[in-house]
This record gives sequence, C-alpha cells and structure tokens, in this order.
Amino acid sequence: MKLDKLTIFSFLALIVIAAVYRIIPDRAPGFAPQIAMAFFGGSVIKDKKWAFALPILSIFISDLLYQGMYSLGWTIIPGFYNGQLTNYILFALITALGFLIRKPSFFNIALMSVVAPTIYFFLSNFAVWFSGVGGLQRPRTFEGLMQAITDGLPFYRNSIVATLFFAGLLFGGYSILKNYVLKPDLANK
Repeated sequence: MKLDKLTIFSFLALIVIAAVYRIIPDRAPGFAPQIAMAFFGGSVIKDKKWAFALPILSIFISDLLYQGMYSLGWTIIPGFYNGQLTNYILFALITALGFLIRKPSFFNIALMSVVAPTIYFFLSNFAVWFSGVGGLQRPRTFEGLMQAITDGLPFYRNSIVATLFFAGLLFGGYSILKNYVLKPDLANK
C-alpha cells in the first residue's frame, strides 16, 4: 500500500475513531478494534513504522483519554498503570503476526481473528498473574494462574467477536477501496 496523503489521513482518522470507540462507557468489556487493527496494519501496510503505529497510537490516545477521565473522576479505569507497557508490547507482537498474512483471504483473516485475541488473552493474563498488577492479586500457583485466566474470560469472548467484526470491516473496506474506488476502471469490466 502506497502511503499518500489520503492514505495517511485515513489511517489517522482510523486511529482517532478507534481510540474514542475504546473509551465508550458501557461498551462490552474487550469489545474494541485494536487487535484487528494490529494484524490489519501488519498485513496491509508495507511501511513497518506505520504498521506498528496504527494500533499503538490508537491505544496510547485512548489511554490518554482514559487517564483524563480518571483524573476528573468520570471513570474508575485509569489510562496508565503498572504493567501498561505489556499491552503495547503485545500489540506490537500482534502487528508482527500480521506480517504473516501476505495474501489476505477469508480463511487467513478469520484464523488470525481467533489466534490474535487468544495470544493476547493468555499472555496478558499471564503477565497480570505473574506481576500482580491490575488490582487482582492472585497467588503465584497453578490455581492462581487458572483464576487469573478465568477472570479474563468475559474479555476474551468479546475480544474474539470484536476482532472478527472489526477485521471484517477493515479488510473488507480495504478490499472495496483497493478494487473499486482506487481502481474504478476495474469495477466496470
């Protein structure tokens, strides 16, 4: 994908819209577009800086917004907390996994829409359990790890559904743009 002004503007708009979406009150826990954005960026954007920037900037902006709302007493969710760096690292990992999708297909996108949130779920819950951050102190035993994983199940289910939904929107929208809007002469053949 060539990074012209329209493409850059589109990505910046996507970053801001996804960041604002993530902080919507009463949104289902874990139902957010950032995981889909991460592997979409890795798959579609050839410039690696922009591929990583797409989800990381979106998360960072939403974390800033969360922190502002937390400071004002509008939410109990802080934007920045101990262990936050783990989230950024995991999203970078998911972006790197997107590099494996050389030719997006329904199967590849659906598979990654399950694999990416699963990797995120297990690694993030392991990190919370291991470090003891996030407000849920679990014993560093196998039972404690299983409890940490159980605590995250509502997020996991919603994350899978969200990733399938948003990956469909992102890859589908990109395909329509690429094949019918940016190359309108092909649509008429």
